[in-house]
Amino acid sequence: MKLDFFIGPCVLESEGLALEIADRLIRDLAPFMDHINLSFKGSFDKANRTSIDSYRGPGIEKGLAILEKVKKQYGLPVITDFHLPEQAGDVASVVDTLQIPAFLCRQTDMIVAGAKAAYQYNGELKIKKGQFLSPEETEHIVAKAANFLPKDKILLTERGTSFGYNNLIVDMSSFRIMKSFGVRAIHDATHCVQRPGGLGKSSGGKRENVASLARAAIAAGADGIFMETHPMPEKALSDSATCLPLDEIKGLVETLVKIHEVIQ
Repeated sequence: MKLDFFIGPCVLESEGLALEIADRLIRDLAPFMDHINLSFKGSFDKANRTSIDSYRGPGIEKGLAILEKVKKQYGLPVITDFHLPEQAGDVASVVDTLQIPAFLCRQTDMIVAGAKAAYQYNGELKIKKGQFLSPEETEHIVAKAANFLPKDKILLTERGTSFGYNNLIVDMSSFRIMKSFGVRAIHDATHCVQRPGGLGKSSGGKRENVASLARAAIAAGADGIFMETHPMPEKALSDSATCLPLDEIKGLVETLVKIHEVIQ
């Protein structure tokens, strides 16, 4: 079974940057395409930024246009978040995977709308486990979505659990638990090292821990990796403390593929 990889910038900053990253991913990860399913990710709106002054994104119309261009120009499946139930249909008409953000993971209207839209457009629904939930509780999320979408089209994502103030921790047993509900379990390699609100008006993070936790997640049975990248992380308009340099993606993917082959 191939590993699923969802890779791209945190927020869609411009069409040019999105195409630059997609082009680089296609070229760098070409040697591994027999072993991975690669999707390009990018958010059209970061609706939960710490500060009202922070950049949120280009909006749904421009953002979906950028994702559609990436999809057509490079033949890559694409994934993005939606934030309101009424957005689900428009988003699903463009992207291959709809994503529900962690803070909205228990909202029944979001789950139902996402599952129905994914079914209508033959896509997938990926739901991030909230920082406030145990992996066992995600069974109820799956049950809601499975009323409208086959379980092989549902993905759950581990992105860390709140552990005191400004800190997250990843429970590696969560992948086995979430997979027991008949869905795929994905590791969010860059958000799990965040320090929410750690920089006051924005989230901090420990980028140096991304690779080690990703390796552990694949060894623990994760079905894939979600991670954010940028050519110059220090200049990224969102999550600059945690997104990986684009130059490091190839080496990390190669390592994760080797680990996956061993445990298979």
